[in-house]
Parts: sequence; structure tokens; C-alpha cells
Amino acid sequence: MRFDEAYSGKVFIMSRPDPEQAEAIIYGMPMDWTVSFRPGSRFGPNRIREASLGLEEYSPYMDKHLEEVNYFDAGDIPLPFGNPQRSLDMIYDYAKKVLEQDKFPLGLGGEHLVSWPIIQAVHEKYPEAAVIHIDAHADLREEYEGEALSHSTPIRKTCELIGPENVYSFGIRSGMREEFHYAQTSGMHMSKFEVVEPLKKVLPELKGRDVYVTIDIDVLDPAYAPGTGTAEAGGITSKELLETIKLIADSGLNVIGADLVEVAPVYDPTEQTVIAASKFVREILLGWLK
Repeated sequence: MRFDEAYSGKVFIMSRPDPEQAEAIIYGMPMDWTVSFRPGSRFGPNRIREASLGLEEYSPYMDKHLEEVNYFDAGDIPLPFGNPQRSLDMIYDYAKKVLEQDKFPLGLGGEHLVSWPIIQAVHEKYPEAAVIHIDAHADLREEYEGEALSHSTPIRKTCELIGPENVYSFGIRSGMREEFHYAQTSGMHMSKFEVVEPLKKVLPELKGRDVYVTIDIDVLDPAYAPGTGTAEAGGITSKELLETIKLIADSGLNVIGADLVEVAPVYDPTEQTVIAASKFVREILLGWLK
């Protein structure tokens, strides 16, 4: 599959026409086959693209303009409806190709399980890389109701692949007791409830490292992002997530890829969730591409 074979249609604002010249490839992963509460995140990638058309191309946070970065929106990977394993295999193959060409993979979900095959591909190319995980949920289950392929399992799988000491979770406020026990005893870093202040403390020890960042939109309080499948009260604000993206941009980390997942537009007729998500994507493009 070439980068331009995934999809034809709406693209993120100011997407460039030539994928070969791009520093970053944006791609959608429209999968919600394993969700445990409300489906609909498969519609997230395209609605984020549509919302981006209302963005200013200039960011006062980064003091940069989108004309300063070169990225190509490849559209959505054509995932087979209802087939988790085949879908994950296709995402892995696509992410691996992006990484092999030394481009920045920026994925739009879709449920959070879609991050797992990307992290596998990242680990193959960058075996010493750490993962920053920003989310309301621990995602540390080994299975959900007997199913190992679940959106509640990607961070546990990540810990087992790269070592829990290389996984840094922030904003967590929901999970089974066993998940929090695993976090406490495994050696991984978990910051409950907050993101900005604990991230400031951790960034110095990550400076200079290769890092992959996965962001679940439900880290935001439902007041700021009601359009998600498993909303959790008590989250951070949109302003705090923007500050988080800026902190990472200014930290000296070598961010090698990222994803933003779990946007489910049907639950937010005001569109504030997709509008916020598109702004976060703009800030990632301006702040994390080197």
C-alpha cells in the first residue's frame, strides 16, 4: 500500500500533495470493534479532518504556522469491519512502512487498541523508546470478559513488550483495583488524576530519549470532550492538554510518533470534541516534528 492508497476525500488542513516529501504522515484508523461501552470512534478521524478546516493555520502557543511543517494526510486505512486481528495487522504494516521511511506517524483513532500495533512497529525500529500514555483509563487489563484484544489492554501489552519501567501514564482516574496494583508493583510510572505537574517532574529523566506519545481524548473531562465512548468525570481541561503538548515540545524529547484516539463524534452534537481534537493535532504537528 502506498501512502496515497488509503483513502480519497477530506484531509487535514494544509496537508501537502506529495507524501514522499512529507516529514509526517497522518492516517486514520477507523476501528471500534472491541469497545466495552459506546461505539462510534470509527467516525472520529474524518470528523477531526472536517473540523480542522475551521482552524487558524497559525498557533500562538507554538508561535509557528502550518506552512513551516510538511505533512501528508493519507486518509483512513480501509480496515475490515468487525475483524480486530486483521485490522491490527493492517495498522502494524502501515505504521511500519511509515517508520521505515523515517517519517513521523501521526495516527487518528478509533478505539485505543489501535495504538498497540503502532507501538509494536515503533519498538522494532526504536527498541529503547519509551511510551508516554495520556488517558483517563489505565488500560492495563490482560483481557476484558475473556477477550485479549480489547481497548482496555493496550498499555498492559506495551508494558510486557518494552518493559513497564519505560511506560509513563498520566491523568489516570479509572481502572480495576488489579490494574492500579500492577502499576504500583511493576515499575511503570503512573500519575493519577493530573497530567501537567507530574509530567514536569518526569520530563528531565526522559530528556534525549526516543518517545512515542499516545493520547486518549477521554483524559479530558466530559465537560470539554463529551464525544467519546467511555467518558469519565474528573478529567483535565483542554487548556491543560494544550499545555501538556507544549511541555513535551519544549522538553528535548525526540518524539518519534503519536496518536490521538477515542473521539466518537455522535455523542457531541456541539462538535466541541472534534474541534478540540483538531487543535491538538495542529499543536502536535507544530511542536513535535523536528
